[in-house]
Amino acid sequence: MTDSQRNIIFITILFIFLLIWQSFELNNIKKNKINESKLYNLSNNFKKKINKINNFIKVKTDVLSVLIDMNGGNIRDVFLLNYKDKIESLKPIHLLKCNKNFVYKANSEIKDISNKKINNKSKLYHSEKKNYVLNKKKNNLLVPIKYISPDGIIYKKVFLFKKNDFAIQVNHYINNKSKNSINVKFFGKLIQSYNLPIKNNKKLNKFSLHTYRGAAYSTDLNKYQKYSFDNIKNNNLKIKTNNGWIAMLQQYFATAWIPLNSGTNTFYSKYYNKNYVSIGFRSSTIIIPPKSSYKFISKLWVGPEIQEKMKETAPYLDLTVDYGWLWFISQPIFKLLKFINYYVNNWGLSIILITLIIRIIMYPLTKSQYISMAKIKILHPKLLFIREKFKNDKQKQSQEIIMLYKKEKVNPLGGCFPLIIQMPIFLSLYYVLSSSIELRHSPFYLWIYDLSDKDPLYILPIFMGLTMFFIQKISPSTSSDQSQKKIMMFTPIIFIFFFLWFPSGLVLYYIVSNLITIIQQYIIYKNLDKKGLNFWKK
Repeated sequence: MTDSQRNIIFITILFIFLLIWQSFELNNIKKNKINESKLYNLSNNFKKKINKINNFIKVKTDVLSVLIDMNGGNIRDVFLLNYKDKIESLKPIHLLKCNKNFVYKANSEIKDISNKKINNKSKLYHSEKKNYVLNKKKNNLLVPIKYISPDGIIYKKVFLFKKNDFAIQVNHYINNKSKNSINVKFFGKLIQSYNLPIKNNKKLNKFSLHTYRGAAYSTDLNKYQKYSFDNIKNNNLKIKTNNGWIAMLQQYFATAWIPLNSGTNTFYSKYYNKNYVSIGFRSSTIIIPPKSSYKFISKLWVGPEIQEKMKETAPYLDLTVDYGWLWFISQPIFKLLKFINYYVNNWGLSIILITLIIRIIMYPLTKSQYISMAKIKILHPKLLFIREKFKNDKQKQSQEIIMLYKKEKVNPLGGCFPLIIQMPIFLSLYYVLSSSIELRHSPFYLWIYDLSDKDPLYILPIFMGLTMFFIQKISPSTSSDQSQKKIMMFTPIIFIFFFLWFPSGLVLYYIVSNLITIIQQYIIYKNLDKKGLNFWKK
């Protein structure tokens, strides 16, 4: 076996162990999926229950279905109408919810810090209507609610919903009709259960390289910073900033508060007795004289992580689409995928085309790899002679081999370089598939209904293994060690095992890449044979 082949095996094994380590490391974060069917509360029974309670109003747009709790005037439940909770289900994603199994809510309020006993109890708001529906012919829907305190202070919230928009503008008005000045602060926070509910007490049966669930924020000094639930548990956040946002993130979806008033806000977090965590903001103190009013403006993003729309909503909010440490490769790949998909209208075909583009760009490196392997094969008898001659002096043996490589102008690592380049591209595409909402539940053809999920019939991973086996068969080997040959034979089987749980879009990429490799090998080896290198002969 050549040094190049040893390096390939080493990198392959290293890559596999990297996958295992990251999978089990992040398994502690993800643990179990939410049982969405149990948490889906828009059943007939739930509707009847809501109708019996006068504390809720319902709002529906073309993309959102929302329940607003009048006790506090906060959004209690949010359903994303255009996104199914499961590919085989008709139920929409239930993003914000509040029940005995799981809590995820977005609260906002004005607190009178000068009169805590009276004005900071939970306010019971009132609304003129129980149901608000965005008319198809209109672009905006206003939902006003109001509360009047015992001392005559008027609190008003106005929710502004827009057509085809997941950003809800929330305007807070306070009208001080009392005889005294009041000191107020505006608060907005996101609260979520620390742990996800268990689904049938079963652990996830697939590997996960990249699914972040936790908090994040953006400030004047930091465009984007994760702040995990463990960070909140161990060290409460406290940062002052004039701009920015706070958010709760999960795979494909996000909720974020964006304060829009001028002035300094404090971003903070809190851990509640192993059950809940929160991240929020509070404004600086505002003094409102008698017979005066003030307005607080904020936006609440609650929906899918659509990068273009999030970027329009707030600076750097699109960075919540987290492509991990390979973001600088993942972002261009996603943009190119999206560009191609605009014309072919199929994400699977887009993956095939982007694979062709990548391999065409890398062809000079691939050609150099095979030429380097050919030269090493020619030098194999000389390498064996050096190893036998200096078998008792490893240092001298290494020096002689290096001198031989220099003399013949051979780079022993040339065969590994294209593989090293492909690994970041491979991982980057994984991040794109597991983080981009556009590819969630995106079908290909035949039995592939979701490119972001594993192949349900495991046909693609098996076919991928066959392509790897065929590449081994047509690739020349200079090794006479039977044990090493057996290890190489088992490599496709190992890859099949791990690829069983990978997104089918990623397996599709690898299959197409292998097929291109077979074609390129055939062309390059034939040309080498014409030059008298006899590369096909074992």
